[in-house]
Amino acid sequence: MFKELDPLLHSQLRLAIMSLLISVEEADFVFLKEKTNATSGNLSVQIDKLNEAGYIKVTKTFQGKMPRTICKITSKGISAFEIYVKNLKTYIK
Repeated sequence: MFKELDPLLHSQLRLAIMSLLISVEEADFVFLKEKTNATSGNLSVQIDKLNEAGYIKVTKTFQGKMPRTICKITSKGISAFEIYVKNLKTYIK
């Protein structure tokens, strides 16, 4: 009856990151930090976990002399998010 929930997406911050990224083409670290109210350290760790899983792609560049981290959801990430939402619905019916 209840479907298994992806433990990687079941974290509140990682789910928030994925929810934001699924609705935009890409987002930088500052945008994600502002929207999630996460600390820089925690956000960085959670982005790394999503990147390692292949759910997001991280590109590090420079804007002038300032480093810039850009995140984009992957097709694997979109699929995982959609499955997570579908499975979560089995808990609330």
